[in-house]
Amino acid sequence: IDGAMFNSGQCCCGIERIYVTESLYDAFVEKAVAIVQNYKLGNPLDPDTTLGPMAHKRFADEVRAQVSQALDQGAVAHIEPFSADDGGAYLSPQILTNVSHQMRVMREESFGPVVGIMMVTCDDEAITLMNDSDFGLTASLWTADADRAARIGRDIETGTVFMNRCDYLDPALCWTGCKDTGRGG
Repeated sequence: IDGAMFNSGQCCCGIERIYVTESLYDAFVEKAVAIVQNYKLGNPLDPDTTLGPMAHKRFADEVRAQVSQALDQGAVAHIEPFSADDGGAYLSPQILTNVSHQMRVMREESFGPVVGIMMVTCDDEAITLMNDSDFGLTASLWTADADRAARIGRDIETGTVFMNRCDYLDPALCWTGCKDTGRGG
C-alpha cells in the first residue's frame, strides 16, 4: 500500500492497480484500509505528516475525477475524506474496491494517492488483467515462491518486475518500459 501512496502516489513506478488472490483478498483490503486511515495529510515540513500535497491542484483534480467516475460506476470507497483535504493540492488518499477495467482509475495512470484493488481467482487471471493496460513500466509481485514470481514475471508485458518490493531502482539495472511507456530494453 505504501508503494501506491508514497509521495502522494506521484512516483513513476508507484503501484496503480492491485490484484489479490481470492483467499487473501478480504484480509488484504482490511489491512490496506487500516494503513491508509493512519496516514496524516498535511504540510510536508511537519514531521508528523505522512502524506503531502499533490504537485499541483490540476493533478489532484484529475485524481478526484477518476475516483468520482469510478464511484458513479459502482466502485466502493473505503477512506473517508481527511480534514486536511482542501479541494486543492491536498488530496485525501483513497482505496477503491468493486472496480473494473471499464473505469479510468484502472485504465489510466492516476499518479496520485488512489488505488483500485481487484480480487482474482488464479495467476492467469491476474496476468491477463496486468497486461490489460496501455502502459508497461513496472510490476510488483508479492509471493514467497520465487519460481512462481519468475513464471508470472515472464508473462507480464512490462519493463521491470519487482518481487516483494516496489519503487526501487538500482543504477546497475536497465530501467525502461514497453507499450506506451517505452521501447523496452
